[in-house]
Amino acid sequence: MLRLLIAASILVLPGCALHPLYAGGSSGVVAGSLRQVSVDTIEGRNGWLVFNKLKERLGEAGTAQPAYRLQVQLDDAIIGLGIRGDRAVTRERRTLRARYQLVSASTGQVVLDATAGSDAGIDVVSSEYATVAAEQTAAERLADDVADQIVARLALYATRAGKPR
Repeated sequence: MLRLLIAASILVLPGCALHPLYAGGSSGVVAGSLRQVSVDTIEGRNGWLVFNKLKERLGEAGTAQPAYRLQVQLDDAIIGLGIRGDRAVTRERRTLRARYQLVSASTGQVVLDATAGSDAGIDVVSSEYATVAAEQTAAERLADDVADQIVARLALYATRAGKPR
């Protein structure tokens, strides 16, 4: 019975609509499309973090003129959540949201307009240095998360509509 079930699974698998997103590795359609995206400068310290992480994940542009420009606007906020009786904050929530647009370099048309975001909790302790260090570490993790979300969405776009030229 088990053998019959395994054989049936093997026969049905090729009929499903699932395909690997990064098929072909560095020479695949998605990797080629991602290399054709240039990232515009993003303002602020967190912008610098996200910019560098995006550049790292997208790879080096293989053409003199990239096919797309990625424009990113960040919104970074820290709000106090846990408040003691003496009105001192004991817990913070840091959120990093990005609105990004993928713009065709040849036509100037926005081909993808989306958002990405992430948040992190931070314990506020008596040491200001430790709290600032925790906030900066959270910003780095959030920049990683946001960059991953953006690149995943760009890769999905590349498989559906943005075939490399």
